[in-house]
Amino acid sequence: MSDSPKKTTTIERALLSVTDKTGIVDFAKKLAQLGVELVSTGGTAKLLRDSGVTVKDISELTGFPEMLDGRVKTLHPKVHGGILHIRDNAEHRASVAEHEIKPIDMVVVNLYAFEKTAAKPAVKFQELIENIDIGGPSMIRSAAKNFRDVAIVTSPDDYEAIAQELQSSGTLSQETKWGLAKKAFATTAAYDSAIASTLEKLPNAGTTTSADEADPLPTNLRLNYTKKMDLRYGENPHQTAALYAENGVITGVANGKQLQGKELSYNNIVDLQAAWDLAQEFDETTCVIIKHTNPSGTATGNTLSEAYKKALEADPVSAFGGVIGVNRPVDAEAAEEIAKLFVEAIAAPSFSEAALAKFATKKNLRLVEIAPAPAGFALKHVSGGMLVQDADVRPLTQADLKVVTNRQPTAEEMRAMLFAWRVCKHVKSNAIVYARDGQTVGVGAGQMSRVDSCRIGAMKAVLPLAGTVVASDAFFPFPDGVEEVAKAGAVAVIQPGGSVRDQEVIDAANRLGLAMVFTGVRHFRH
Repeated sequence: MSDSPKKTTTIERALLSVTDKTGIVDFAKKLAQLGVELVSTGGTAKLLRDSGVTVKDISELTGFPEMLDGRVKTLHPKVHGGILHIRDNAEHRASVAEHEIKPIDMVVVNLYAFEKTAAKPAVKFQELIENIDIGGPSMIRSAAKNFRDVAIVTSPDDYEAIAQELQSSGTLSQETKWGLAKKAFATTAAYDSAIASTLEKLPNAGTTTSADEADPLPTNLRLNYTKKMDLRYGENPHQTAALYAENGVITGVANGKQLQGKELSYNNIVDLQAAWDLAQEFDETTCVIIKHTNPSGTATGNTLSEAYKKALEADPVSAFGGVIGVNRPVDAEAAEEIAKLFVEAIAAPSFSEAALAKFATKKNLRLVEIAPAPAGFALKHVSGGMLVQDADVRPLTQADLKVVTNRQPTAEEMRAMLFAWRVCKHVKSNAIVYARDGQTVGVGAGQMSRVDSCRIGAMKAVLPLAGTVVASDAFFPFPDGVEEVAKAGAVAVIQPGGSVRDQEVIDAANRLGLAMVFTGVRHFRH
């Protein structure tokens, strides 16, 4: 770039053809006021005319009508010649003059909403195909390639800044055009990636758009993310970091709306995700307190305030400086209780005005509203590649449960085990959770041996352990883990089963008077 002279562009003619019509009328009016001749297509032209903007149809420029249901309208030499010819090249100028091609100095284009169409339930295959834009990407690439002479505008977010630059200087700088060109190429790359990734999931052309019959993992993994914000640093101060949001997705933690507090850190975001994920496991009103991605306390309640107090009661020491996740709007009563504790961040579906008022004095507390996002792939980077798996959303059904001990669990014990099982799924392996119905009592996380997790979970307990149940994310390899939880006061265990020593473990449970349930489902979390 440094060997090319910097060059400004005067905009005399602009081509406007947009699917997302946000702001286009106002932008077109500003261009018209600057003396720019406007050329447009189809629905964009109609909208502009109906809004009182003078505009020429593309057919007036090309001398050829739109055809094939709009499939062919801008694919024409008088469009692409007008965009692509190099203004400083005498041969180019002579060629366009010979063929009476008028220069096009600005192209304002955004593309058919392919990703929105693909996301529609049971979308018809032909509708999917018809929403593959051809002319739009072609014009974008032509204009971006010739960015020294042509401005390419692909996002309504840029309209105001472009209008202001034209109003103040009468031209667009090369820096502006170069920035727009880079954004344009990123736009077409993301668009093609979305098409390729969607079509790759379809097993048969024209017969179905259901991913149920397709290979669940793509042959080619295409990641399509845009930087949302730079972070002060990563997990540690010597690491640089940023948050990227998946293009076309407006839900989830990455797209959460921060209502107050300091800027989010890398670790805040990781913990917010952990807190949000666990809270969403439950239909009941639930509060989760997370420290370093593990739950220090999780509880359900009749109200959010009750759930919070029970979660805090489970481990008040670890809760200090934690991150909270809830699955209900935060109301004034819950805010009153939470505000008594130093908390880094809260993830919630919403906050009432009264709750926001309660938190207003805690200026550093980060409040983040999150909309639930569908489960996607779980990605983990390894040197030279990426591990990919689908999300761990396997529900536990009644058919999965098998009581393997002489003693049957009581109804209360079964409820407590199912509660503990949901929590255990979100604890780092090896994971052990002591709980009562609707409240964790002790959590043993991330140990190299399961029996150590049993001991640590008991050691962490503040509330009485007598009568608790225990959930284990994977099987007990030896009887010692069951013996340890029984010694602590547990009376029932839920675990996957599947060890070669299952019978020894069952025998130990029978000897100790425990009820034990096998799930046949494992929830390792590395």
